[in-house]
Amino acid sequence: MDSQSNADWFSKPGDSVRVLMKRRGLTPAEVAGSLTDGLNTLRSILDGTCAIDEGIASALASKLGASKEFWLRRQANFDAALDRAIEVVARTECDEWLSLVPSPSGRNQQRRMSDIQLRQELRNRLVFFNVPRMDAWERRYGNTIGATRFRSSQAFASKQDATLLWLRRGEMEAELADTNKWNPEELRSCLDSIRKLTQVSHPRRFLPLLKSALAKAGVALVVVKAPPGCRASGATRMVSADKAMLLMSFRHRADDQFWFTLFHELGHLLLHQGGTFIDSEDLPGDEEIERQANAFASSCIIPLPMSEQLEELSASKNAVVRFSVSLGIAPGLTVGQMQHRGVIGHHQLNYLKRHWAWEEIEPILV
Repeated sequence: MDSQSNADWFSKPGDSVRVLMKRRGLTPAEVAGSLTDGLNTLRSILDGTCAIDEGIASALASKLGASKEFWLRRQANFDAALDRAIEVVARTECDEWLSLVPSPSGRNQQRRMSDIQLRQELRNRLVFFNVPRMDAWERRYGNTIGATRFRSSQAFASKQDATLLWLRRGEMEAELADTNKWNPEELRSCLDSIRKLTQVSHPRRFLPLLKSALAKAGVALVVVKAPPGCRASGATRMVSADKAMLLMSFRHRADDQFWFTLFHELGHLLLHQGGTFIDSEDLPGDEEIERQANAFASSCIIPLPMSEQLEELSASKNAVVRFSVSLGIAPGLTVGQMQHRGVIGHHQLNYLKRHWAWEEIEPILV
C-alpha cells in the first residue's frame, strides 16, 4: 500500500462487525437483538453513521466477541482515518466530490459553505459510498449509468444522482440480508413457486415469502422507495461474489407491473451472468439484452405453450379469470400481458389488476 493509500484509507467498524457475523454464522436479526433499537442501530453501524459508544461496544463484545475496548478503539481508529481521508480529499479533490458525487441527503449544496460545513459534506459522501478517493468512486459508481441497467419508463429519464442514491441504499440493505450463496440453478428451480405468489393479494403477505425463496438461491430481495427524481423500477447487481441483489422500488403500484419487473430482473441475473447494467430503451446497444429479459419475464408469467391461447382470449372478465386460474396466476398479470401483446387496449380490464396505495406499501419499504 503506497503512502497515498495509507493517507486516505479508512475502514468502518461495521466492516469488522460484518466479518465476525459471517465467521460466527450470526444473522443480522440475531446481532440486532442485542442492540438498542435493534436493526436500525445495526444498519447505522454497518453504514458508518452510528458511532460505537460504551453501550454498543459492550453489546458487540457480548454477541460477536473481542473486548469492549477493542470496539471503542476500532471506532476511534476509524474516526482518525476518516479525518485523514477528508483532509486529502479537501486538499486534492474537493470540487470533484462536491460537484460529481451526490449528497446522501439528496440535496446537493449550492451556497457557499464554511470550512466545517464543507468537511461535513465530504464526510457524508465518503462514508455513504464507502470509498476514499474519486478514482475508487468512479470505478464503483461513476460509471453506473453506463454499467448498470435499470428498467425505467421510456417516457422518462431517471436522474443520475437520485438513481445512484437509490442503488447505494439498496446495496446497504442487501448487505443486511441473510442469504445462501448465489446459485443460479436453485433460482431456476424456484421460479414456479415464485410465480404462484402472484396470486397473493397484498405485499405484506407475499414479500416475506418471496424474500425467503430468493434468499435460498443467494438473491437478496431489497425494496427501497425511489427518491424524487429516480424513475427506476428495478435493478440487479452482484454485491459480492456469492450474493446477488434484486432491488425493487414499487414505483408502479400495480401487480402486473411489479411482477413483470421482478421476473425481468431475474432474467438479467440468469441470462446475463448477474452483471450490473442499465435497462433503458433509449440507450444504444441495449435492445437485445432488453428483448431477452422481456421475453424471459413474459414466459415466466405466460408459459410459451399457453401464448396462443392468451392471444385468442376475449376481452371479458370471465374468460380472463378462468384462464388465470388455469395458469395459477393473478388475473391482473394476464391483463397486463394481453395489453402488452396488443390483444386488448391499455384502457381495457384494468379493474382486474390489483392496485396498492402508498399507505399500504410504505410500512414494508426500507
